[in-house]
Amino acid sequence: MPLDSRALGTVLHEELTLHSTLCRREAGAFQQAVRSGDAVVVACTQEQRLFGELGQQTEGAVSPVRFVNIRETGGWSRDAQAATPKIAALLAAARLPEPEPVPTVTFRSGGRLLIIGPLDAAERAAALVSDVLEVTLFTQGPGAAGGAQERRYPVQGGRLLSLRGWLGVFDVEWAADNPIDLDLCTRCNACVAACPENAIGLDYQIDLAACRDHRDCVKACQVAGAIQFGRVAEARTERFDLVLDLRAADATPTFMQHALPQGYFRWDGRDVATLMRLRELVGEFEKPKFFTYRQKLCAHSRNQEVGCNACVDICSAEAIRSDKARQQIQVNPHLCVGCGACTTVCPTGALSFAYPAAQDQGTKIRTLLSTYAAAGGRQPTLLLHSQEQGQRLIDDLGRAARLGVAQGVPAQVIPLAVWHTASLGLDVWLGAIAQGATQIAVLVTGEEAPQYLEGLQEQMDVAQALLQGLGYAGQHLQLVRAASAMDLDASLRLLSAQRAQGPAVAAKFGLAPDKRGTLELAIDHLAAHAPAAKLPEAIALPAASPFGQVLVDKDRCTLCLSCVSACPASALQDNPNAPQLRFVEKNCVQCGLCATTCPEDAIALQPRLLLSPERAQPRVLNETQPWGCVRCGKPFGTLKAIEAMLSRLSGHPMFQGEALERLKMCGDCRVIDLYSAQNESKVTQL
Repeated sequence: MPLDSRALGTVLHEELTLHSTLCRREAGAFQQAVRSGDAVVVACTQEQRLFGELGQQTEGAVSPVRFVNIRETGGWSRDAQAATPKIAALLAAARLPEPEPVPTVTFRSGGRLLIIGPLDAAERAAALVSDVLEVTLFTQGPGAAGGAQERRYPVQGGRLLSLRGWLGVFDVEWAADNPIDLDLCTRCNACVAACPENAIGLDYQIDLAACRDHRDCVKACQVAGAIQFGRVAEARTERFDLVLDLRAADATPTFMQHALPQGYFRWDGRDVATLMRLRELVGEFEKPKFFTYRQKLCAHSRNQEVGCNACVDICSAEAIRSDKARQQIQVNPHLCVGCGACTTVCPTGALSFAYPAAQDQGTKIRTLLSTYAAAGGRQPTLLLHSQEQGQRLIDDLGRAARLGVAQGVPAQVIPLAVWHTASLGLDVWLGAIAQGATQIAVLVTGEEAPQYLEGLQEQMDVAQALLQGLGYAGQHLQLVRAASAMDLDASLRLLSAQRAQGPAVAAKFGLAPDKRGTLELAIDHLAAHAPAAKLPEAIALPAASPFGQVLVDKDRCTLCLSCVSACPASALQDNPNAPQLRFVEKNCVQCGLCATTCPEDAIALQPRLLLSPERAQPRVLNETQPWGCVRCGKPFGTLKAIEAMLSRLSGHPMFQGEALERLKMCGDCRVIDLYSAQNESKVTQL
């Protein structure tokens, strides 16, 4: 790699010494560094294991060690001579402290494994893991060869009813509806030989569709007594720690979601890595609790009405469900896989990604961009990619560039590994562009759920419309689809040939803890430095926008103010001093709860970004005269609401004459009038 240690040292404000054979002849320099107590960054991930072991073996080693890849990401590229700013940025970001720890989710597995599938295949799989796992088989037919004559493992059979849970708590329910009791069966094969229809397989279960009720098998099994056609099918349940499913992916009942629960594996009979992972899942395990949920900000439900359902719809693990009774969502942390897609589409920030938090991601992005700019870099593109498949493609691309069959990662493209590509959204993207990035590219490799790509594209369309409305030229956000290193190479070359316009002055703010706060900071900066000579009053945005206004049909609205009580963001407000419906557009998240709640269907949403100062000021959407009590004159409702009520109830038999007149009274006068009428009636009777 053409590394310029002097230029890198100037940007990083320290004197750097280049060790080109550190993992061999110069390993002593690493040992000396880890004794210093200062944080040590090793710009090589290939020999991470070697350096880790070397650090453990070094007496007096106290320094934290971090690793960063500058080879495949920049040094092995046809643009390597121009990659110094990017390499400096990667080195600077690697020196940042690790994110603060977050609460964890615990899984406990005792190693009880259920294998579902044809008996012959299930027994072969069991033989490979039974030395460390306690195996039970659930037969789904004999398979090509049938089960072994020797009974090595417990076998269950019947009709599988349900399978749910996660690592350590998989609950399986089935109906034991087959005439042959597998616990009593001795596998003597007498029934198989006796059946004239060959309806009994070598999994020792009867194909009832083929059976013609000769009962020859019952006679053959008199000693064991394992066959009873009159047995009542009983429902059975059992709990397992792990499940290995050998059935086709579309078999039911099984897990059909894109992100399978931890501890559940599908196996094709060839992938040995799956069985190796199974063998390791005995004991206690922890993972971060990836999300933070603030119910007060949630726009999902109010008054038993559902407004925003974005997180429920996008979750590929089926970890989020609606809880209308409690007017909120429920997230199962054991099923959550940490993709963060729910936080990307959440308009309010009620769901936020906790590990790493937005502030930590923002600090890393700001460090990358500011260091890149300080080193003379221009027009940076952030390439967000996953830590596994995405990183593998970048590594493959670097090697291909080293061999001369690809061009490699362009000099202005800065790769940034994230836990999942769906975990960063509108707030982080716009924040990064405000801080100096001209493009945000998200690498998708085919491992993502389809709804993730739809959600990401919708959010990108919102961001792009906003930037274009402010006058920023070019395509700023896009998905980069690649299944191979060569796909990625071609896509990155097209990306680097594009030009997009960013703000003339890079923002210095850090990402706020809440999503809306970051969006406001980013939008304010982008608007303040917008290249447009004259900004429009408002920018029209796509339907997925978290910004917009509420439109009220004044002829239909009765000012019942149901929408005010439903609004989770205080965008809709009443006026305690007058019959008014007021609206603060800055607060609106376009959740739709107001439109869903309105009994008059008088509300519609209009996604947009208002740029005038009135965006933060209350404005009146509708108002009317108050209705005064016909008895005491005290106002107790609105003119339109009382008139609408009188119109609807005037034909009802219970609201005629005096009863209809009482509807025009306040609550106090209504009681007094009713009591007076009852007393007059009693006097008349006397």
